[in-house]
Amino acid sequence: MGVISAVGNSLAENLSALRNGQGGITLSGQLPTRYAGILPFGEIPIVTDELKEKLAVTNQGITRTTLLALHAFTEATADARLTGPVLSDPATALVGATTVGGMCLTDELYRDTSGPCEGSAFLSSYDCASVHLYLQDRYKMQGFATTINTACSSSSNAIQFGARLVRNGRARRAIVGGADSLAKFTINGFNALQILSTGHCRPFDRDRSGLNLGEGAAFLVLEGEEALAEAGKKVYAELTGYCNTNDAFHPSALSAEGDGPYLAMKGALLSAGLNVTQIDFINTHGTATENNDEAESRAMVRLFGNPPPFVSTKPYTGHTLGASGAIEAVYSALSLEYQEIYASLNFEQPIPGIGLQPVQAYGVYPLQHVMSNSFGFGGNCTSLIFSKVN
Repeated sequence: MGVISAVGNSLAENLSALRNGQGGITLSGQLPTRYAGILPFGEIPIVTDELKEKLAVTNQGITRTTLLALHAFTEATADARLTGPVLSDPATALVGATTVGGMCLTDELYRDTSGPCEGSAFLSSYDCASVHLYLQDRYKMQGFATTINTACSSSSNAIQFGARLVRNGRARRAIVGGADSLAKFTINGFNALQILSTGHCRPFDRDRSGLNLGEGAAFLVLEGEEALAEAGKKVYAELTGYCNTNDAFHPSALSAEGDGPYLAMKGALLSAGLNVTQIDFINTHGTATENNDEAESRAMVRLFGNPPPFVSTKPYTGHTLGASGAIEAVYSALSLEYQEIYASLNFEQPIPGIGLQPVQAYGVYPLQHVMSNSFGFGGNCTSLIFSKVN
């Protein structure tokens, strides 16, 4: 696994922040937006040029989104001991996800399309697939590759799709994940929806007032038992269940009873061959918007009756959009690996009429099966189940 977020530039740094309850939401200091210093974001405190130098990227026109993806991809493939020949093996698949893609270059795109010019170095980066096309080219990858954009469930769907490739013999291994950077396009869009909080987000709290946008990337390497046995590799968890549904209720909201989340969680349980009593912990989508938290809460009550312990980790990273499912999959795997649950920050009072309370303090728990939820605009809902490897 590999990850970069507002709370750390590596797996180890992210784990340390989670254990110590150190959130990464701050007033923006780098992004050239009118909301810098006004709205809080989960911004990675590394300037783009520093990232390029650190990653030895000399190409012109490479976006910040691509650099974040490259950072996480490099850590994940090193962690999985994937050498150059393995990466270029046609049996190695790449399934990436993003929502912003090249749209992080809003100003450059505007200049390239609105004036008499020959075009900038960023022309090839505007495509949503440009992030993973760069990874393919850099590592000479010849296997199946694709980019998924299903809003905030994007990288969870990338994980699900990669697992299906491996399980059906279409790939020997799949490198799966997603990346998104902060961008004017998304900040202005979410602000227009009036769902950006002026303070730190408060998932599942009575007084929640919206989300904090963040940026980051995460990749995981999925391999079948035969590939894993070759080198005695470290195994964090097994992906045992997954399901994608769509409640088709509204372009930017879930149905009041959470039909999509309910069906996604139920389908993931069926896929894994588990019942509700066997889920020990839920890493929720938990955006801290009025609609999401109430709909997700009702769906959990509807399915589980009395839901197991749950948290939202978005007060740490912000909502990283297309990267969120992969980042939270990494966090779920860490929970299983170390048998621990990380505190859900900023919670004070439960939602009236529901009464659910997330875990508010770090603790050690016996965990066998962990569910991770990702719900996107358009009602695209995905639940994943990770299980401890015995």
